[in-house]
Amino acid sequence: MAKIISVRPEDTGEKLRSLYAPEGGVRSIFSAKVADYAASRPDYPQALFGALRVRCTLREGAVVADVGAGTGLLTRDLLKQGYRVTAVEPNPEMRAASDHLLGGFAGYSSADGCAEAIPLANASVDLITAAQAFHWFEIARARKECLRVLAPHGKVALIWNDRVLEDPLHCALDEIFGEFGGVKRAALLAHEERSGVPEFFGSTLSTHSTHLTHPEQLSWPHEHFLDEESFLSLVFSRSYIPQRNTSGGQEVARQVRRIFDRFKQNGAVAVGYRTVMVCGRPSP
Repeated sequence: MAKIISVRPEDTGEKLRSLYAPEGGVRSIFSAKVADYAASRPDYPQALFGALRVRCTLREGAVVADVGAGTGLLTRDLLKQGYRVTAVEPNPEMRAASDHLLGGFAGYSSADGCAEAIPLANASVDLITAAQAFHWFEIARARKECLRVLAPHGKVALIWNDRVLEDPLHCALDEIFGEFGGVKRAALLAHEERSGVPEFFGSTLSTHSTHLTHPEQLSWPHEHFLDEESFLSLVFSRSYIPQRNTSGGQEVARQVRRIFDRFKQNGAVAVGYRTVMVCGRPSP
């Protein structure tokens, strides 16, 4: 009888993270891209916050940990709902930008941390959010840490603004990303981040649940309008795109300006997204 050899599948998340290790790892990825990130990344549709309120039974003053908060784009809208929000962000430059943007909100605080090390007390949080951040998670450690800080009724919402890839504007951008993104972009594409969602929650994903015995997925159309400089920032905010002051970065800028001229209307381009939320409570 032939011996069956079990081969462990490649950890594409670990491979992705390892490519940034020479630059300081996950904590340093966006240090030089803070201004571009803040100037260009999209906000989130109001329907998302209505769904969070209902499905997570959130009331005014609810305690939220926004993990991988970046410059505070999602954090800001959570604060506007009347919640008390801690922006948990490992990158000091990103966290400083969030502090500058949101320091005037009474319910705001920030902390140095990540999904695997959330600097909050046991059972203290009603909701954990993570927007555009799940692909950086070490899933097993993050799942354990989220369960530690969640209150008994607490839930996790994983959120993405997905680009509408069949849109001609995004097709044009993908040509630039493919040309200049190199091995980092290839590793990001190879990392099927949402294949880790069932492992994180420990149960089957549902798109039609009326309760949250299983994590539920919802989505909404979304659109973001950018002028030429903000459109440039959108491209340069990508972790794998060369810095502006390099020869590669200068060529990227030339190509992006040509795309902007091609698609602009009334001095702006409309960037289409599909906002996706997966919400539930990880199983013990």
